Amino acid sequence: MDTYNLKPENMRAPEHLNEKEIRQSLDELDAKIKVLQGRAHATTADSSHTYHEHIAALEAKRALIAQKLDNHTEHSESTWQEIKRGLDDLTEGIKKLF
Repeated sequence: MDTYNLKPENMRAPEHLNEKEIRQSLDELDAKIKVLQGRAHATTADSSHTYHEHIAALEAKRALIAQKLDNHTEHSESTWQEIKRGLDDLTEGIKKLF
């Protein structure tokens, strides 16, 4: 019997994922959550299965990973803004030379 008890407060997101891996993780978690929701609806009310706890834990993990995607997107946008600003400064410097 599996004694590992998943709890939302114990969930962690992987640290070093690129954007593609983050999106893949989110898709996989969505699929797992959907399967568990189907199982939870198919079981009886007196069942000892902990599908609802498992769903809550996976949803918490999904939220943490989605937050990483938001942070990754913000960081990418700020990087592009810095590059554009650097190019604009370079253009102005060249114009001043001529």
